[in-house]
Amino acid sequence: MSDHLIKKNDFIELLYTGYANGEIFDSNIEHDLKLINPDSKAKKLIIAVGQDMVVKGFDKALEGKEIGKEYEISLSPKDAFGERKREMIRTIPLKAFREKNVNPQPGMVLTLDNMMAKIIAVSGARVITDFNNPLAGKELKYKFTIVRKVEDEKEKVEALFDVFFSFIPDYKIAEKITIHGTKMLEYIVKAYNPKFKEILGKELDFVEKKEEKKEETPKEHKHEKEELKKEHVHEKEAEKKEEIKKEHVHEKESATPIS
Repeated sequence: MSDHLIKKNDFIELLYTGYANGEIFDSNIEHDLKLINPDSKAKKLIIAVGQDMVVKGFDKALEGKEIGKEYEISLSPKDAFGERKREMIRTIPLKAFREKNVNPQPGMVLTLDNMMAKIIAVSGARVITDFNNPLAGKELKYKFTIVRKVEDEKEKVEALFDVFFSFIPDYKIAEKITIHGTKMLEYIVKAYNPKFKEILGKELDFVEKKEEKKEETPKEHKHEKEELKKEHVHEKEAEKKEEIKKEHVHEKESATPIS
């Protein structure tokens, strides 16, 4: 294969628009994205080819393509989001929704058990729910252009973080990619370590970041000093009032009665 053509594990920046039933369902091209949601902002997409970072058939179609050339492909449900499955349509007690303060209505889309689900019908105390992907069973079309091959290591690392972690952690690149974070993050690091090693040839390392104690700011320090100063003044004033009171009582006791 020519060095100018894309091959598996190459990192590329990709522009694409996906169509289902002739309508756009996804895109990272500003103009096309606005047709779905006027408030959406297009986001740069960098992926490693052949690593399931986009839908299966689309991922496979990227191999052997040229940089800068526009392509169009069609995918069967098998190579896209799969066929619809009857077992993914489930009946859930209405009580389960009410306990979470949700009033299910036909057509409503929500997340249940970390899966996207669509309410098909509400019948008595039962809710018929479809856990199939909304694009399951549909033929898809993609128009795409490979903008460039990504060579920068930092861009590659952050592209993998974005896809696998869904955020960019605090990290440093050396012989290993060292990630700093709370103990909870360690489990994610261990889970994706083999994937990073396969794609980048570098292992992930984890260093727990201890929670720092909040230090007293100069402003807070000054405030405390002011408060102490006020208390001291109040004490002095109270002492002075007490002395005046005593002197007044003494004067009354020592005064000579007038007959």
